[in-house]
Amino acid sequence: RLPSRPRRLGALGLSPRSRFVQGGGPAAPVAWSAVSASPTEFHTSPGMRDILAPESNRWRRFVEVFESIVEPAGYRLIVPPMMEDAGVFKRVGEATDVVSKEMYEFTDLGGRHVALRPEQTASVCRAYVQHRPTTPWKAWYAGPNFRYEKPQRGRYRQFDQVGVEVLGVDDPYLDAEVIALGWRFFEALGLRRVELLVNSLGEPADRARYVEALRAYFTAHLDELTAESRQTLERNPLRVLDSKRAPDAPVIAGAPQLAEYLSKEAAAHFDAVREGLDALGIPYRVEPRLVRGLDYYLRTTFEFAGGTLDSAQNALGGGGRYDGLVEALGGPPTPGVGFALGVDRTLLACDDEGVFEPPVHTPDVFVVDTTGGLEALLVTEELRRAGYSADRAYDNRSMKAQMKAANRSGARVAVIIGEDERAAGTAVIRPLRGDGEQFAVPRSDLLTHLEAVLKP
Repeated sequence: RLPSRPRRLGALGLSPRSRFVQGGGPAAPVAWSAVSASPTEFHTSPGMRDILAPESNRWRRFVEVFESIVEPAGYRLIVPPMMEDAGVFKRVGEATDVVSKEMYEFTDLGGRHVALRPEQTASVCRAYVQHRPTTPWKAWYAGPNFRYEKPQRGRYRQFDQVGVEVLGVDDPYLDAEVIALGWRFFEALGLRRVELLVNSLGEPADRARYVEALRAYFTAHLDELTAESRQTLERNPLRVLDSKRAPDAPVIAGAPQLAEYLSKEAAAHFDAVREGLDALGIPYRVEPRLVRGLDYYLRTTFEFAGGTLDSAQNALGGGGRYDGLVEALGGPPTPGVGFALGVDRTLLACDDEGVFEPPVHTPDVFVVDTTGGLEALLVTEELRRAGYSADRAYDNRSMKAQMKAANRSGARVAVIIGEDERAAGTAVIRPLRGDGEQFAVPRSDLLTHLEAVLKP
């Protein structure tokens, strides 16, 4: 991510030798002969990585499971742009680390001040303001976000989330329903060691009183706070509660609690949310220090914590109510509630619990062709059109090499075509799993025989 002011190329993970400037164009012509004479081996930038199969298959399945939970509840997919006017994201809170330290923002070639999205709730709300869909508008999303954070286990500078947002409804039981969707998703993945934490941030006036109480308290204990928390205190005392630094813990433990400052209306709303969760049979713990990391939350806030992860980095995701964000983006007063879940940390929790393993994709049939390769091209196409997954070897390799590739592929059956089979108009079907014997069939009847061999 880019911070609020431009950084040198080296700070962005770009080597000055790459001779590229912001915007992707070359800084100066580079002779092709010079490039080819001394090739550069490029790698991903810090905090970025490639996701290869089978892990990439797991990511796709992750989103499919999420879709299977939220689509039946009336949520429809939105795909917002990965880049927005930087002002869209500044509305989530100028004092938050996400905006002040972590956001990739820059001026594009058209002179516009833009940013790569650090989160998607603000983008969804901007889309609502722009398109004005009928309320209640229930949307879900999946995709990458970007933050210039220190890379560590479960945290990357490009990270994916799935999430839901509902706009246009001010109903505490909707809050409970939204939380339940996240809980059911974790259940569908097979996770059992997830804890739900809930809190209420109250109304804006409640929060303002609480912030002043926190400011007075932390100021009185200024010497006991870390330097980072002292800086945070100047911007927003509420964010100090987010600190996971050990020296700050005793001070935070003694801080005033927000429940003492809730209005009757806010307290009644929170009571109704908990009543809804109780009725749905969803276990939770009230966590009075839970404030989340963005400034747009009010009233309900919640977080899903992974029981197997380090306590300082155990948040699998969370969300809450943000009734003023649409208005801050130029729209009418519109209530909203939603959550986002991190893919990386959730999959780490799945690994720890031994659930939701990467799916294994193996072909049904592997075609072995020792006649030059054209027969394999035709047979694999025929099989794929018939609905089978089929693969083959290339480069006219030997029978032995192709059979090794067939066994390595995990296919259940090999279809073998040599010179004798091509001349006779036949093909050999050889089972690769179990004790079945190979047999020859007329080439024209290949699909019929494969159907019998491959039936469950």
